[in-house]
Amino acid sequence: MHRWRLALLGCAALTGISGMVAAQESLLPPGFDSAPAPAASPKSTASRPATSTPAQPATAPGSAASTSVPVVQPVPGAPAAASAPVDDGLLDAIDPALLDQLIASATPKFDTPVSSQRSLSRVGVIDEQDGGFPATSTHFLNGAFVEGVIGRMSGNLVSRWGHILLRRALASRLDTPVGMNGADWAALRAQALLRMGEADAARAMVQEVDSGFYTPGLEDAAMGSYLGTADPVGLCPITGLTAAGRQGWDWDLARAICSAFTGDGPPAMAQLDRAMRRGDGEKIDILLAQKFAGAASNTRRAVTIEWKDVTTLTPWRTGISLATGLEPPQDLRAKAGAAYQFYAVRAPMLSLAARATAADVGAGRGILSSAAMVDLYGEIAAQEDPDKAWGPLADKLRTAYVAPDADDRLGAIKELWGDGSDPDRAYSRLVLTAYAAARVVPGDGMADSASGLIASMLTAGLDQNAVRWAPYVKAGSEAWGLLALAAPNELSAVDAGTLDTFQSNDDSTDQMRSRFLLAGLMGLGRIDSSAATTLAGKLSVDMNRQTRWTRAIDAAAESNNPALVALLAGFGMQGVSWDRMTAVHLFHIVSALRRVGLDGEARMIAAEAVARV
Repeated sequence: MHRWRLALLGCAALTGISGMVAAQESLLPPGFDSAPAPAASPKSTASRPATSTPAQPATAPGSAASTSVPVVQPVPGAPAAASAPVDDGLLDAIDPALLDQLIASATPKFDTPVSSQRSLSRVGVIDEQDGGFPATSTHFLNGAFVEGVIGRMSGNLVSRWGHILLRRALASRLDTPVGMNGADWAALRAQALLRMGEADAARAMVQEVDSGFYTPGLEDAAMGSYLGTADPVGLCPITGLTAAGRQGWDWDLARAICSAFTGDGPPAMAQLDRAMRRGDGEKIDILLAQKFAGAASNTRRAVTIEWKDVTTLTPWRTGISLATGLEPPQDLRAKAGAAYQFYAVRAPMLSLAARATAADVGAGRGILSSAAMVDLYGEIAAQEDPDKAWGPLADKLRTAYVAPDADDRLGAIKELWGDGSDPDRAYSRLVLTAYAAARVVPGDGMADSASGLIASMLTAGLDQNAVRWAPYVKAGSEAWGLLALAAPNELSAVDAGTLDTFQSNDDSTDQMRSRFLLAGLMGLGRIDSSAATTLAGKLSVDMNRQTRWTRAIDAAAESNNPALVALLAGFGMQGVSWDRMTAVHLFHIVSALRRVGLDGEARMIAAEAVARV
């Protein structure tokens, strides 16, 4: 009975729910839930009388008439279109020069979409956040003035730290000066970097400009940059755009090389063969181009490079020969001097011995750092069969770092310095041992070696390590003079008696060391005016002498423009040796650098001047 009652209650509940669902109002718009109306019966229409067409005779299969022809129904009331006759002489009537101009105008000038093209209002490699100079430093500068300063730089600087400072200024991302094209602004700095031996920085500079914006000046800078880095294929993007019509044997050979590397090997070799027959360029230049282009094609041609009649090395010959893995003969390398070593010092295809030889020049100039020198010698030491000349030097460097005995470490450092007969090599070896010298514990027993150790440490900017020697150096000695200039803070007052002692111990030519010490102390503001006047009178130095350059660098410092000060400082330090520098120039350089916040560079340049004369 209880089960029947539950069953009846369940049925009643279901009935109520179904009723509620049935009574619920539809949520669809009107007409969507109604049954469709029945279709209306079609009305009878009058049939159109059929038009009779005459019967066509049957055609045999395969005949011409059996080919299907498309039928196009004409528009009612439209006249029949008449076919225009084709004038075969129309193209012949066009002026060929005009036709060439039209084709040239249709040639693409850019390989970069418009949305991705970079602005020429600010060009450079090192941003201010990465250590570069403020971009607005050159915003209001006159383009002709800047071009006169940078364009007249020879590339040889007497100071290693001056080289480093100028490289940083030239590579910084800076605003384009007034009245100058942004591409030419990049070209001007890239050419200066090339003259300094900084091919990698120059290449990075030219790559900051899109290929379609290149000017002839930037194209020339690109040619030098890619040859300097032994990568002539880097020229290919511009040889097909802005430099497609450049005249000159070097551009003709470059276009042939690029043609070979884009897959047109046989035509490219044919172009080079024609250049050889016509005499477009020197024979050695074309042979090098053939050898390099042959590496990209399957011509299977053996090209023999003969240096017998070659008298000089050019950027083309050096760059292409290194790109093919060849090293020019020794007599040509010796004749080229430092110009070749700047190429070789960064060429990974050369032997470690060749690069170490070049490093003895590049490190002293500022191209290589102390860490880079140590890495190079480390690679030499890691060889299974080290070079007979450079292997022992690498072992000495290891001894200078890790020998348990301090005397052994100091002895190894001095052996690496050598006898000083070659000034470039002598200073490069100071760069090599900078961090090893910093590991030497100062003491009274090593005071005689303090000046060399301090000078070595300062080549890498290790001023804090050098200052530890202050209690052990004798007042008035060369080591004292180095610390008086390089210390981050003034160690003690410089009196006239100490300066007299320094002057009496000065054995440099015309007492240049004392002159530079005076100029550095005055520029850093670490000497009182009376002592400076007294020493200047003894040395016959007039620090008040003014020139156009001194007025320019003082004005740049007064306007707090560090980039312009760095450029003018580099301009004032041009030369191959320190005997080209004057105390007046050094005073203005150090003073201007300190006033614009480049105190570290000012101290290092002043100390380097004293150490290298």
